Amino acid sequence: MAATPEKPTPAAPRRKAGRHRGEGQWARGHFTPLNGNEQFKKDDDGLNVRTRIETIYSKAGFDSIDPNDLRGRMRWWGLYTQRKPGIDGGKTAVLAPEELDDEFFMLRVRIDGGRLTTRQLRVVGEISEEFARGTADITDRQNIQYHWIRVEDVPEIWRRLEEVGLSTTEACGDTPRVIIGSPVAGIAEDEIVDGTPAIEEIHRRVIGNSEFSNLPRKFKAAVSGSPLLDVAHEINDVAFVGVEHPEHGPGFDLWVGGGLSTNPKIGVRLGAWVPLDEVPDVFTGVISIFRDYGYRRLRNRARLKFLVADWGAEKFRRVLEDEYLKRGLVDGPAPAQPVQRWRDHVGVHRQKDGRFYVGFAPRVGRVDGATLTKIAEVAEAHGSGRVRTTVEQKMVILDVEEAQVPSLVAALEALDLRVNPSPFRRGTMACTGIEFCKLAIVETKARGSSLIDELERRLPDFDEPVTINLNGCPNACARIQVADIGLKGQLVLDDEGRQVEGYQVHLGGALGLEAGFGRKVRGLKVTSAELPDYIERVLTRYRAEREDGERFATWAARASEEALS
Repeated sequence: MAATPEKPTPAAPRRKAGRHRGEGQWARGHFTPLNGNEQFKKDDDGLNVRTRIETIYSKAGFDSIDPNDLRGRMRWWGLYTQRKPGIDGGKTAVLAPEELDDEFFMLRVRIDGGRLTTRQLRVVGEISEEFARGTADITDRQNIQYHWIRVEDVPEIWRRLEEVGLSTTEACGDTPRVIIGSPVAGIAEDEIVDGTPAIEEIHRRVIGNSEFSNLPRKFKAAVSGSPLLDVAHEINDVAFVGVEHPEHGPGFDLWVGGGLSTNPKIGVRLGAWVPLDEVPDVFTGVISIFRDYGYRRLRNRARLKFLVADWGAEKFRRVLEDEYLKRGLVDGPAPAQPVQRWRDHVGVHRQKDGRFYVGFAPRVGRVDGATLTKIAEVAEAHGSGRVRTTVEQKMVILDVEEAQVPSLVAALEALDLRVNPSPFRRGTMACTGIEFCKLAIVETKARGSSLIDELERRLPDFDEPVTINLNGCPNACARIQVADIGLKGQLVLDDEGRQVEGYQVHLGGALGLEAGFGRKVRGLKVTSAELPDYIERVLTRYRAEREDGERFATWAARASEEALS
């Protein structure tokens, strides 16, 4: 009997070939846009929208603006639509963008290194008065923000800013944002190295350059040679921190991968020492890594901090050296701990040339155009032509002769700009909040200002450095996780069960001395109305329980939940 032939094994069904998306990293060959933001950036560089603003939108008005320009590319020129008045925080995450949009814009003036001449400051103030209903907030990244800007007025605002050497180029968007720097660069007696030439060269090479105008998301940078560590370097994408190398002299320690928002990370040291003249090359290398290897698939993972967390410092440095710099970097020391608790330059300080600089504190960064113009006038009347903004929402007047200092201090105090502020005026910051921001849930600026008054009244003899940061949403623009008392805006229930504005509390965050994120006490949420009572209570307990010289952050880390409630 003949053998029965075996039946052939059925072929496995062929799978439809799929395209490996990865994380959208260009360096891995993944150039196909994986979300709407990447698509509109591929369709047209954000830098190109300026021509349409000048030739079409400013003439035809708000309704003529293409949606991808309105909520996308216009950010490349510092423009965000602001929140329509009257929309409460409960609707922030519910309404569509077009329902939240007002027909007015926030416009951000980038001020690299916080450097302004009095002429520039006067122009900034005049623009505020003429085009922005007097608004002009100092941000915690040294910029100034206007509100109520009409698109019809933008070309004239640009003309006036650019006439005095200022711009709004890439003040927002998926771009290299403002390069923050020490407000006292080049003048401080204790400065390790002046980073100003590096900031200027980075700006020349990178800002407005289409090679770097399509990043996965925003890119934040800092350069400071101050031993006070005065630029919050720990929470920037890249930071250059002044150090003294035992063999090579003054230079910078290189940090990468810091950032806050809803997934905060402290930057990491690469262990590399960078001389001043090489800072622009290294900066370009780091931002190029972000452009090429950064994650573009999901917006919530599109910051450099996620790549650094996945790679680690060793691999990041190796890729930087091998693929981008084509040379090794010199190993170097970490920065020394600052000797001062405050690093905002408020007060009267001697410069290395024998003159003085005078730092002062507005209320939570809120000023107005008329005040900025008066600051310029007061500075000039006392012999100064230079002012600075700080990353703590403060300002500094430079180059004041000793004999002029008392008169200058008196003139500033008359404008409610405190040179010798209480810890509460000095240490309280606030983001834009629900007044203008489409992401916000609660009010912040007025709340912060009234909180200062209440705490000064209730605790007049409190003299410890303490930072109180108010944020209108979880995105941490006001750096809530690294404040002594960080307040994250959200809707909470009051004693009668009504939904009201309030805050989740973070306690004991810090930068500089012992950088770390604040502690969240389980279930601790405070209504806006209860805020003064709560802070008074927790600061009173701190003073009663602290050990000699103990910082608030250290006490908060060891205190009982009962003491913090």
